[in-house]
Amino acid sequence: MMFNNNSNKMFFFFILIFSTLISISSNSWMGCWIGLEINLLSFIPLMSNSKNLLTSEASLKYFLVQSIASINFLFVILLKMISMKNFEINNLLSISINSSMMMKMGSAPFHFWFPNIIEGMSWMNCFILMTWQKITPMILLSYYMNKNFLFFIMLLNAIIGAIGGINQTSLRKLMTFSSINNLGWMMLSIMISENLWMMYFLLYSFMISIMCFSFYIMNTYFINQLFIINMNFYLKLFIFINFLSLGGFPPLLGFFPKWMIINYMIFNKYYIISFIFITMSLINLFFYLRIIYSCILFNYFKLKWFKILIKNKLFFIMFNSLISISGMILSTFYFF
Repeated sequence: MMFNNNSNKMFFFFILIFSTLISISSNSWMGCWIGLEINLLSFIPLMSNSKNLLTSEASLKYFLVQSIASINFLFVILLKMISMKNFEINNLLSISINSSMMMKMGSAPFHFWFPNIIEGMSWMNCFILMTWQKITPMILLSYYMNKNFLFFIMLLNAIIGAIGGINQTSLRKLMTFSSINNLGWMMLSIMISENLWMMYFLLYSFMISIMCFSFYIMNTYFINQLFIINMNFYLKLFIFINFLSLGGFPPLLGFFPKWMIINYMIFNKYYIISFIFITMSLINLFFYLRIIYSCILFNYFKLKWFKILIKNKLFFIMFNSLISISGMILSTFYFF
């Protein structure tokens, strides 16, 4: 597991949680910055592992990128404090703050560090980076938004997240580009309302947690491992259901928050943006379906000396997949 019964890691994990709460409950920008710094310094010990050089490299890269974003954020705060004025809507300042938050999240066009770093991390750390680490920057972004700039960034996220994942063979990179695509949807939802963002974020975290947990118990990191592993057929089926749910396939749970956002966009006559977002989701679904098609229909090797002991954990994945399938039932409760 992520903690390996290590009390130090557990300690840093709690600091990680509290630092997010410090940032989002602070009533000054300086307090937000302090929360972000504590968050950074508590996540690095969770990432690094002395026995694995890849994680050490990833934690160093992560530290450098996050430091640059923090310096940029602090510079803008001090600039305004020195000029002794309140934060009026100034395009350059709002773009600077938004950019530093996007760099923290791994949003396009500052996403280049994200796939590289995630490639050197365990599945549990991937899960934290793709979910919990996005909360603080997203909420700080909602305090001071430059809407025209954000519309451009959202579209860029949706396009890069869809196109970047097409020729990936690593499951972690695939999840990363899916995360970048979903970040575009999240920005769109937080511009509509914070409640909608919260619902989208919770459902997205739920779906990512199932995927990360499934790949963790199977010790799977690349797509070709899904072909050759002696895998229980039902387990394969449940993982693929969750893949489709993550892509936003209509009857499943992942489609439900996207449907609400599309509904709002159509109602407010944002037709072009809706069209681009839907098209990019279809590209996402295309590469998920390609993996599913290959894994189910291709003939694969049975490795007799390799067994996965997952009988106890199969129930957990099956139960969560049933929740994913019941997405349409939830949507009928909500709308009617």
